[in-house]
Amino acid sequence: MMDYRYTRHQVARGTRPDAVKDTRLFLVKATSVLHATYQIRLLAFMAHEQGKQLVLQVLPNTELGPSLKKLRREHPKLIIVERK
Repeated sequence: MMDYRYTRHQVARGTRPDAVKDTRLFLVKATSVLHATYQIRLLAFMAHEQGKQLVLQVLPNTELGPSLKKLRREHPKLIIVERK
């Protein structure tokens, strides 16, 4: 079960994936360190609710932050990291 949390001001915000294909939601990020941001957690929740997977497409040298590693451990089949 996904843990749904609100923002600091208790207002649910929305987000959209960069692409949707079959059973996957795609989010493209170009950063040196990627954390489990509100955007990523919200898209993971969306993927879970729709029975899909969230694919994070990142640069080859992108480091995954501790919060994202933890989220992936909690939901191993939900979040996939592709290095492009």
